[in-house]
Amino acid sequence: MLEVNNINTFYGKAQALWDVSLRIDEKEIVAFIGANGAGKTTLLNTISGIIRPASGRVEFLGKRIDGLMPHVIVEMGISHIPEGRRLFTEMSVRENLEMGAYTNRAWVNKQETIEKVYQVFPALKERERQLARTLSGGEQQMVAMGRGLMSRPKLCMFDEPSSGLAPRLVTEIFRIIQGLRDRGIAILLIEQNVRQTLEIADRAYVLENGRIVSEGKSEKLLQDDHIKKAYLGL
Repeated sequence: MLEVNNINTFYGKAQALWDVSLRIDEKEIVAFIGANGAGKTTLLNTISGIIRPASGRVEFLGKRIDGLMPHVIVEMGISHIPEGRRLFTEMSVRENLEMGAYTNRAWVNKQETIEKVYQVFPALKERERQLARTLSGGEQQMVAMGRGLMSRPKLCMFDEPSSGLAPRLVTEIFRIIQGLRDRGIAILLIEQNVRQTLEIADRAYVLENGRIVSEGKSEKLLQDDHIKKAYLGL
């Protein structure tokens, strides 16, 4: 579904990603783990067109997308749910969700899609007229995820969806992500909660200082000594 081949990404003269390659297949959860500053968010921004790579290729469903504008990439079927939620705080829950359906294809199916989002997040239907700023942190994260689903994506990229949430809500967010995969949406997941991430992911990559240093099946990485020491505190 998604293939990234040897991308190199810079901020000015500072290189952030070095020859990064990855693949994501249909109906698969693929995780990226690494310390803060490793380049994980830069990777998502590069895939979604916010940043253009200096070299390398990004292909989605067999079509090259590096160099395309972000709204075109969204239209093709990639949704990026950013770190920090980035809600429109003075708009209602429903208005925030509708902002995720701004592409032509999504807008036509807006009402049908919003009902499907409410099936995934029933609490949002109850609060659809509330301003986003009045919601709890967990509810705000649900709005951010729901807004990402409004474009009817084939691939969802999540950047730290459990950040700042209570443990009970973290478990719920991970359950929802698994449910999206079961509905046929491929997932690229960036998370600091490494153990729970590897427990739901099919495969994972380890990114350190802008380079992929390890990759493999999640169950194998859970037993890796370096992963245990660096990310699991064992």
